[in-house]
This record gives sequence, C-alpha cells and structure tokens, in this order.
Amino acid sequence: QVQLVESGGGLVQAGGSLRLSCAASGRTFSSYTMGWFRQAPGKEREFVGALTWRGANIYYTRYVDSVKGRFTISRDNAKNTVYLQMNSLKPEDTAVYYCAADAITRGTYWQPDEYDYWGQGTQVTVSS
Repeated sequence: QVQLVESGGGLVQAGGSLRLSCAASGRTFSSYTMGWFRQAPGKEREFVGALTWRGANIYYTRYVDSVKGRFTISRDNAKNTVYLQMNSLKPEDTAVYYCAADAITRGTYWQPDEYDYWGQGTQVTVSS
C-alpha cells in the first residue's frame, strides 16, 4: 500500500507562486508515474501534469496546455517526494490539488483511472 500526503497549498494573489509537495511511502517510488490533478467546485477532476516513468531513472514530463510554461513538476526519489511548482498563478487555477501514483505505467497518464493511489488533496486559492 502506498500513502501520499500533499502539502503546500494556500491562498495567494494572482501572479504569485506556490510549491506543492507530495510525500510518498513505498520502496519502489522511483518506478512510479506520478501525476497531479485538480478539481474545482462543480467540475470534474482535471489532469495538470505528470512525470511518466520510462525505465531506470528516466521520466518524461507532461502538462495540460493551460499550465505549460507556468507549472513545473519535479521529483526527488531519495526523499520519495514529487513537487509541483506553480508560478504566475491565475484565479482559474483555484482548486483542490491531488497527487497520484501509478505503480504500473499504462500510458494513459492524463486519465484519473490510470492511477492506483491518491493523496487527500490540498486547497489552492488564487485571489484576483
């Protein structure tokens, strides 16, 4: 069983930055595809980005178009932690952000069903 714990959410003004962290348990963290999703009130859970595992310590980064150039995903396998650096935040980025782990990379990284484990979520609120 893998447990994921997010932190780093909060309230920020438009144009500001936040860094979310997701700490994972599990001895094979380095082979997991890790994703970030978000869900705004009344909306479906939306893919934000992912680090897809390609073998050894090779990962590809993937982002939804709306965050490209503003958000950056990174990971520290020694700390079993994945990060989401969010810059130039906009009010439309307001949502609960979730990290997710995919123990068996299936290729559909943008779909929530791809992932086996989820964190509890952390609220990000961007004021205008």
